Amino acid sequence: MTSRATVPRSLSPISIVTPTVIATAELVIDTPGEGFLDITAQLREFIGKAGAHEGAASLFLRHTSASLTIQENADPDVLRDLVSALRHLAPRDFGWVHDTEGPDDMPAHIRTMLTGVSLQIPVMEGRLQLGTWQGVYLVEHRARPHRRQIVLQFAGSQRAA
Repeated sequence: MTSRATVPRSLSPISIVTPTVIATAELVIDTPGEGFLDITAQLREFIGKAGAHEGAASLFLRHTSASLTIQENADPDVLRDLVSALRHLAPRDFGWVHDTEGPDDMPAHIRTMLTGVSLQIPVMEGRLQLGTWQGVYLVEHRARPHRRQIVLQFAGSQRAA
């Protein structure tokens, strides 16, 4: 006999907004090399300057050897372990054919494919709807420093003036 637990389900009231603004900016980040860089504060600054009220924030990274992700922002050990996991999944010394820009180039492309170059985050009442322990990160997969460009966009309604 199989027992199924009843899972309570609840849907909040639906907010319908007619988009009245699309705000766009470019965020340029100079990375120190491989690792996670928290860009949550810069994204919040963009949302504030755009006058965002209700809608969605989109981020698009214009590179193939770095990525964007939402991850835990409380314990730095999580980020260290994630770097280790990515190194394990796509090691530099695997014998990749593509190594034009160095032994970390092909592993960086694979890591980017696994993690992605775009994010979308809902904005409600002028605030990013991230969870308590979530932060937005640029993940540099290359060993050397690089200059990375992220296109930020908000589409939705603006707060009343």
